[in-house]
Amino acid sequence: MREDPIRAGVDIGGTFTDVALEHAGGLSTCKLLTDHGAPERAIMAGLERAAARAGVAPGDIGQVIHGTTLVTNALIERRGARVAFITTDGFRDVIEMRTESRFEQYDLNLVLPAPLVARADRLVLAERVAADGSVLLAPDADAIAALAETVAAGGYEAVAVGFLHAYANDAHERAMAEALNRAAPGLPVSLSSAISPRMREFERFNTVIANAYVQPLMADYLRRLVERLRAAGIGAPVFMMHSGGGLIGLETAVQQPVRLLESGPAGGAIYAAGFARAHGQARTLSFDMGGTTAKICLIEDGTPRTAASFEVARTWRFRKGSGMAVSTPVVEMVEIGAGGGSIAWVDGMGRIRVGPRSAGSEPGPACYGRGGDEPTVTDANLVLGRIDADNFAGGAIALSRERAGAALAARLGGVAPDAQAAAFAVTEMVDENMANAARVHAVENGRDIESYTMIAFGGGAPLHACRQCEKLGIAAALIPPGAGVGSAIGFLRAPFSYEATRGLFQRLSEFDAGAVNAALAVLEAEARAFLARGAGQGAATATRLIAHMRYGGQGWEIPVVLEHRRFAESDRAAIRAAFEAAYRQLFGRIIEGLEIEIANWALRVATALPPVQEARRFLAAGAEAAGRPREFYDAALRATVAAREVARADMAPGVGVDGPAVIVEDETATIVTSAFRAIGQGDGSLLLLRKEAGA
Repeated sequence: MREDPIRAGVDIGGTFTDVALEHAGGLSTCKLLTDHGAPERAIMAGLERAAARAGVAPGDIGQVIHGTTLVTNALIERRGARVAFITTDGFRDVIEMRTESRFEQYDLNLVLPAPLVARADRLVLAERVAADGSVLLAPDADAIAALAETVAAGGYEAVAVGFLHAYANDAHERAMAEALNRAAPGLPVSLSSAISPRMREFERFNTVIANAYVQPLMADYLRRLVERLRAAGIGAPVFMMHSGGGLIGLETAVQQPVRLLESGPAGGAIYAAGFARAHGQARTLSFDMGGTTAKICLIEDGTPRTAASFEVARTWRFRKGSGMAVSTPVVEMVEIGAGGGSIAWVDGMGRIRVGPRSAGSEPGPACYGRGGDEPTVTDANLVLGRIDADNFAGGAIALSRERAGAALAARLGGVAPDAQAAAFAVTEMVDENMANAARVHAVENGRDIESYTMIAFGGGAPLHACRQCEKLGIAAALIPPGAGVGSAIGFLRAPFSYEATRGLFQRLSEFDAGAVNAALAVLEAEARAFLARGAGQGAATATRLIAHMRYGGQGWEIPVVLEHRRFAESDRAAIRAAFEAAYRQLFGRIIEGLEIEIANWALRVATALPPVQEARRFLAAGAEAAGRPREFYDAALRATVAAREVARADMAPGVGVDGPAVIVEDETATIVTSAFRAIGQGDGSLLLLRKEAGA
């Protein structure tokens, strides 16, 4: 293998599969419709096309980095394995009782999401471990063996084991796993003490069940992918992007596929963070809009915000508690069903709504001419002149404005006078939905969104970035080079990393430094062992330690970043100060006189990121870009405006164009509304500045 191997980033989305190939001559990219029947087919076609553009053979590819929505889609669509769940006697209904909170307080007909495992498939064992790890009731060896035989005879495809307080003592879970391996060799077994060794049994049980539910599916898919790569002469190692914003090897991905839940969006956040650092922006908002969803993430000091848990498959938009709670490290973001393929419809009150259903790639928006007849955001943008029918996806997909207009008129004609009015309503609705999601996310994190710079990428985000800035009061946005395939490029910039977690409850007044140091040593050894499988031995690494803390009596913790070192009892004051600073930033004040508690610890070890080259910034244009005439509908002006169409390649550093304008490239187009101007930057980015805010 050559010293600087050719590297490929591949992102499978609900509508498009994006490929970015990094080689000595630069970066070659392409965008294809996702093949839902066999996702690996689109990957192979994309790699071959990108390699041809780069002038290299597919066999020259030295590394493949992959992110996928396969895990998320399997959970949303309930398309996974038949799972047996083994738990402590008396706790089989925890995953159905949930936290007993109602996400819609006054809905008398509220229906909670059904658990992944039916009650008949939840089996129990008489055992009990206390919160401090001491054994209250040791399980009977014969009972363990009998339970394993029951599972072996039950025709299950995977098993999840989750005992009470197993994060503090995993002996009973390990004994159960050994018995299952004897009774049913080869049957995948997931242990909560390995998948999510944290306090709170509901989230921990959900997570280990979700892992078991998708494990056979993911193992089969990754096997097929590797076989197709090898058949094409690509012998390169394959790594996976995980939800926390780093890379893991295939072995880890097969063992813990739940870590891949948000792998694609995490790549986008890494991509945006690199440009935030290059442009010296301390506070940025990444806006990733693809064909199926839109993702929004806060990035501070060049690092995406992370969380220890999140919800997948929410049944109610913006409603915490309406989805499946999963506790695994994740880049913290809000995701809504607002993409180019999101379907517009009229509800029972005569209101136009958009999403969360998506036309995806099969059949796709009506304008694709592939059998779709429901209007989508892409159809609306085409009718409004924001998309060029003859140059969509670099001309690879021919669009029909007539089909788009007909679909809008047929489905929305009862509430809109014509196709253009319907198209405006659709785009304005989806823009408002995305802006609301950004506002909610910022408020939940105690941030003022108007002080942020937006970084927009994905096939749809550059079309909507200026309108989002207008709605949110943001004065500047960056459109990085390769924005249409941003997540795939982000995979190429991600470090190898692994976050190990453990529940270890302590009151700060009783802080036991010895117990904490011993636990952190175990976490570091675990993280470094996983890291070595991907990055190899000897790679330079950085660590990040987070304690999840709360005031006594509170129901939830906040993440507190601490220096990773050996602790002493004398460090209580420093830990208290760090907690109070984090609490004050979130809530504006601290609470005097209450005990502080530490519930969980998380230690992330990652390969060190190379320094980012500082981008040359241009806040004023030294020359104006030439272009040809074009028109599009400007939502803020409520009118069709005469604009200029400019090729992205012509936006050299310091070259500007005043809105209204459309800047086109193969994978997307940037709409510069009348209120903004665009200026080429030294790294190939476009800086969109509100005209009154420009220098």
